Amino acid sequence: MNGIKGLGQGFSKASSRLHFLSLLLALGSFVWGYNVGVLASVLAHPGFRETIPGYGPYRRGLITAIYYLGTWLSYVFFSRPATDLLGRRRGAMVGMSVLCVGQALQAAASGSVALSMVMFGRVVSGLGTGIVSTSVPLYQSEIAPAQQRGRLVVLNHVGFVAGLASGFWVGYAITFWNDSHGYLSGWRLSVSLSFIPALFFLIGLPFLHESPRWLVEHGRTDQALKALQFYREGSFTPSQIQSELTDIKRNVSAYQATSLKKWTSLFTNPSLFSRLWRATLLHFMAQMCGATAMKYYLPELFRVLGLSPRVSLLAGGIESTLKIGCTVLDMFVIDRVGRRVTLAVGAGIMAFALLINGALPLVYPNNTNRAADYTCVAFIFIYSLGYSMGFGPAAWVYGSEIFPTAARARGLSFAASGGAVGSIIVAQLWPIGIAELGSKVYFFFMAVNLACVPIIFLLYPETKGRPLEDMEVLFGGYEGGTPSTTSLLLADERDEGNEEE
Repeated sequence: MNGIKGLGQGFSKASSRLHFLSLLLALGSFVWGYNVGVLASVLAHPGFRETIPGYGPYRRGLITAIYYLGTWLSYVFFSRPATDLLGRRRGAMVGMSVLCVGQALQAAASGSVALSMVMFGRVVSGLGTGIVSTSVPLYQSEIAPAQQRGRLVVLNHVGFVAGLASGFWVGYAITFWNDSHGYLSGWRLSVSLSFIPALFFLIGLPFLHESPRWLVEHGRTDQALKALQFYREGSFTPSQIQSELTDIKRNVSAYQATSLKKWTSLFTNPSLFSRLWRATLLHFMAQMCGATAMKYYLPELFRVLGLSPRVSLLAGGIESTLKIGCTVLDMFVIDRVGRRVTLAVGAGIMAFALLINGALPLVYPNNTNRAADYTCVAFIFIYSLGYSMGFGPAAWVYGSEIFPTAARARGLSFAASGGAVGSIIVAQLWPIGIAELGSKVYFFFMAVNLACVPIIFLLYPETKGRPLEDMEVLFGGYEGGTPSTTSLLLADERDEGNEEE
């Protein structure tokens, strides 16, 4: 046996390190998720509504959507330079620092400029989030062995949904602080609590090894070998570690020998463009499925179904907590059944849940049937199950693994901008759609989810179990689709296992 068998099973020293470090990295996504979750309660807080002059559906939608203008700008202009020039670790630290500045601006909003401070703070937070949300999954995908990559990158989304749930629970707890101080400062405290996990994230990152692939790209081969040894000890033999390093060097050298280093190559090179449009469309679909509305407007949706403001926040906390369990479950599924199956099944579940939420309020309008209202609440939870086992984690897994090393930051950053565009559309469309169309707006997002299922199976090759250096086999490329040494080792191992059976 060559020793590679069982990779991704059990917990060797390297595997334990990888999971621990991925949990630390997930703090970055925790802060991102917390800021999303807590905003839902902030938007409903009476003190915040009084602070913002002329507060209503249009301004609520604008405050929500402007954040994604910041993430879009970051994905297109800033996240790639940060992660490629500074490295995955330092890029994440810069992004987190910028994010915290934005949160501070929002928490300090007051007086006649309160709306301007909140809007500017949301844009700045979006800029920071764009860098964090790309650098963290990039780092996780580049340090993970092929057969563990899906699980480790999904940990990033576990951090996000844990932060989302924490934001809802903090918002719920703040409702009990109902004296004059709570009225004025409760929502500000909610926003400011994100500084605590951000601090731990910033303290922990300097102690990590940089991505070995980024190190090879910048000529630091000795450091790359040390990083690989640290992340592979106990799972790979020294010769296998050296083979992986050789594959990385070959991949980077082949890329640098071409004219593909310009950002325009993402559009002019057929292989890169075939990856780019798939990843961008996937992130766009991940938001157009209705997820942005479910994150930001969940308490409002529960209120329409007859729940009190406090109970709505409680239900939001429960729903977001259930997402954690669903995403953890996806960690153990995505590397077994593959990316396409989890995406398609998740979209199908969401479509059915949206159908129920659109139809029952039409049959039983104005909360005339409590059983129908509670059924809608239950299917909002089921919708979350579909998202947490499908688009939520899988879009980031797929986008972070299909690009070659030197184009990975550029590719993922631009692809994530598709998600930002989708979020802007949904954040603006949903509150206006609910006000004008009522529950009929659910049917639009149901149709989007149904359309996603054939798109996924027809247009997206399966990537599970493939080394990052082996994606040219699926998408073509400058190496003519030659399988990597690591890929051949994995194939040999599978053949040996079949012979033994």
